[in-house]
Amino acid sequence: MGAAEEVFLPSIAVGELCYGARKSARPQENLARISELVYNSVVLGCDAETARHYGEVKNALRLQGRPLPENDIWIAAVALQHRLTLVTRDAHFQGIDSLETTMW
Repeated sequence: MGAAEEVFLPSIAVGELCYGARKSARPQENLARISELVYNSVVLGCDAETARHYGEVKNALRLQGRPLPENDIWIAAVALQHRLTLVTRDAHFQGIDSLETTMW
């Protein structure tokens, strides 16, 4: 994958990264790396529009019998709201209709 001109991070993803850093063997080093990533990115929060996308995605997954972790549904909702491609290692995002993904 090439370098992106601009990187967008859902605030939920930043929280997950911070959690992972804090439970790692090198929390301070990993938190510093996250701070650098956040500094060089645009962090996107959640609002009422995000919540509408969340409800649509969660219901569609329920109807398909394919639940996902709650945070992943929020991350997908942020990407859909802003019409962004979600770069991920998690193949389960590919099951969300109209969400453009790129495997990393």
